[in-house]
Amino acid sequence: MSFLKIRDLSVILRGTNHRLLRGVSLDVGATEVMGLVGESGAGKSMIGKAVLGILPRSARIVGGSIELDGVDLLTLPPRQRRHLIGQKAALIPQDPLTALNPARRIGPQISDRLVDILGWDKARARARAEEILHDVHIPQPDRVLRAYPHELSGGMRQRVLIASAFAAEPRLIVADEPTTALDVTVQKQILKLIFEMQARHGTALLFVTHDLGVVSKICQRLTVLYGGLVMEEAEVGAFFEAPRHAYSRALLAATPRHTDPTADLTPVPEAVIAEARRAVAEADQRWHA
Repeated sequence: MSFLKIRDLSVILRGTNHRLLRGVSLDVGATEVMGLVGESGAGKSMIGKAVLGILPRSARIVGGSIELDGVDLLTLPPRQRRHLIGQKAALIPQDPLTALNPARRIGPQISDRLVDILGWDKARARARAEEILHDVHIPQPDRVLRAYPHELSGGMRQRVLIASAFAAEPRLIVADEPTTALDVTVQKQILKLIFEMQARHGTALLFVTHDLGVVSKICQRLTVLYGGLVMEEAEVGAFFEAPRHAYSRALLAATPRHTDPTADLTPVPEAVIAEARRAVAEADQRWHA
């Protein structure tokens, strides 16, 4: 059964007819890991932001539905929508340095959310904050709770964000390219930690990435996007064995091979890009008709 169900979701640039998402539909099961892949600007992060109700002011939803645990978020009043999202979903952002408030200690940045969303008292929330920092393998969590973000390493800050996301036991986590700001040696540790926490908590995970190698390791299914339009949705095993769409095949062919690091990179052919652009144009024509 789907915990997150998106149907025909369309988002436009406010004040224009330019669509950022073009009739996107996808499902994420209650304990499933779904990958969203595509080039920069494909609309991957926009989907996650639409689900969490944090679209930029320049964007506006103009059609479709977003069901979270059977409730269509777009039919709820804003305050009720924020409350439901706060209880059932959370975000792991890509840049911990900008996501954390530099003027506040780590402890309140985790515990205040538990007070606001779950109504816990401060003592209970602080105890949970310390517990969840321990769960993400942060040594001396009590010391870290008293620290400011700049006093922690990049990998440690990302662990804090992972802890914060899981602290209130949400049913859905949106991970928006959570290793982009980290060096290669730390990325593997963080990805392993996210997957470990997801498995332990039985949480649905919407994983936004441009890295098909990561998708092959942690996702059960994936959705390929181009220009805000779904090109293909498939089981991960079937996709890597025989992707159906020409754009998907080109993306897979363009992925660097660790088995042969000296091999030349293969760009996506212009003919494939042109085909994808035609699909986007046709989707827009149907929408305007």
